[in-house]
Amino acid sequence: MARRRKILVSEARQGLDDLKAKIAGTKNSEEAKFEVAKEIGVPLKKDYNGELTSKQNGKIGGKLGGGMVKELIKMAQENLGKKH
Repeated sequence: MARRRKILVSEARQGLDDLKAKIAGTKNSEEAKFEVAKEIGVPLKKDYNGELTSKQNGKIGGKLGGGMVKELIKMAQENLGKKH
């Protein structure tokens, strides 16, 4: 199954980038994956990273994506609590 790289609501891009930076503990979403890679010991470079394994790449993406999903769920639960 092919992944969809295009965001469905283009206006949400900035918010998602801000969330990614928050999860990684950086100010810039472009630096988020490098910060996470450093934290988990994956030698990610700014240029070519073809020597990295799928497992290493998955650790980086999983930590970022999983953290973003957890934060979005937390935000949704808080919003639901405010409405009741």
